[in-house]
This record gives sequence, structure tokens and C-alpha cells, in this order.
Amino acid sequence: MSFLDNLENNLKALEGREQGSMDDHRRRDSERKEAVAAGPWADKLKRGTFAATMMQLATRSGFAIRTKVNLLWMNSTLRLEARGHKLELRPTASGVVAVFLYNNEETAREDVDLDASPEPLNERFMAILKAQKTADEEAAAALVIPDDEE
Repeated sequence: MSFLDNLENNLKALEGREQGSMDDHRRRDSERKEAVAAGPWADKLKRGTFAATMMQLATRSGFAIRTKVNLLWMNSTLRLEARGHKLELRPTASGVVAVFLYNNEETAREDVDLDASPEPLNERFMAILKAQKTADEEAAAALVIPDDEE
């Protein structure tokens, strides 16, 4: 390989990196702007009574149906997770949004009023978990366990 071929390859590689870094810079800049715009809602979610009450309700309701509900703060997002289902409370620039997920795919989305009671939201999530528990139990009962042949 000649010196000029090597130089040309190096220049092409640098151009490719510059383009990628510009895209990364634009993406990071837009994410930062979104985070700043959602800041007041994130603060209200974390410090307000809505999230604390929601976590208590989910823990109690999950215990009642014998399902462990895992609670997790991811930056400013509160995630409730059980039986493959997730409920994420995500702050946005216009407020807080409840996002229902199953196997990491969004199934429903709704706006959340942080001044209201979290009970209706908890009841919807528990109804989903109860249905999943029933389906899991029916699938387990349908499994045929072979008898031990002696």
C-alpha cells in the first residue's frame, strides 16, 4: 500500500468520525434540552407525595395478590415492575406520563395528575398483574408432568 493510499484511508476514517461525533453532539444536546424542560416535573415527582403513595399502594396491592412489585428510580423516572410488566412514570416537558410496558414494548400511555390520588393508576396496574398471574397459573397447570416409571 502506498503512502497516498494510506493517507486517503486515514482521511476517510477521520471524516467518518467527525460526522458521527456531530450526530452524537446533536443527540446529546437535544436530550439535555428535554431533561432541562422536564426538570420541574421530575422534581415534583420525586419530592411530592404522589410517588411515595404510589409505591406504598403498589407494594401492598402486590402483596395481596402474592406478587412482588419491584420499585426502581432511574434518574427521574419511577419504574414499577412485576411479572414482565412495567409501569414507568416519566417526567416530560408538559408533565408526567404513565407508560405501561410488557416485555419492554409500550402497550399504553396516559397523562398523570400529580395532585390527584394514585389509586386509579395503581388499580389499572394491579388488574394487569392479576390477569398475568392468572395466565401464568393456567399455563403452569396445563403442563403435563410425566409419572415416574419404576
